[in-house]
Amino acid sequence: MSESKFKTLRHMEAVRNFMTAFAVALLDRAQAHDQSKLQSPEAEIFEEYTPKLRQCSYDSEEYRGYLKEMQVALDHHYAKNRHHPEHFKNGIRDMNLFDIVEMVCDWKAATLRHNDGNILKSLAQNQERFGFSDELKQIMQNTVEVLEQMDVPHHAEES
Repeated sequence: MSESKFKTLRHMEAVRNFMTAFAVALLDRAQAHDQSKLQSPEAEIFEEYTPKLRQCSYDSEEYRGYLKEMQVALDHHYAKNRHHPEHFKNGIRDMNLFDIVEMVCDWKAATLRHNDGNILKSLAQNQERFGFSDELKQIMQNTVEVLEQMDVPHHAEES
């Protein structure tokens, strides 16, 4: 085997190893996602407010009012879960790609919890809320398009 072919094969192996490590890390995050919601003080507060949030539009005045009332639970949740921009001093700018992927999947799933959920509308609202670039927003939209083409099991919650 030529040296060039050998080095190409080694490069391919290294890329495969990095991508596998990335995928395993995402699988670990998927299993651990939002576990803090099952513990106090989050469990009790989310139990009360989840039905209320479902009935209102994301980022509406009513929605923001509920978030203020849930502040104790949200502070705890953001402290324990790095897929939220609020976890970091500098918001999204301090996040890594693992955090961003989990966040986009979280936002997509969250739209299923609202009667009028719309991920593209949420991305636009979150861009304004968190101040990320048009380029990152477009990458998120491209990712959502791929997710929506996949056969991903999900369920809308009962009304």
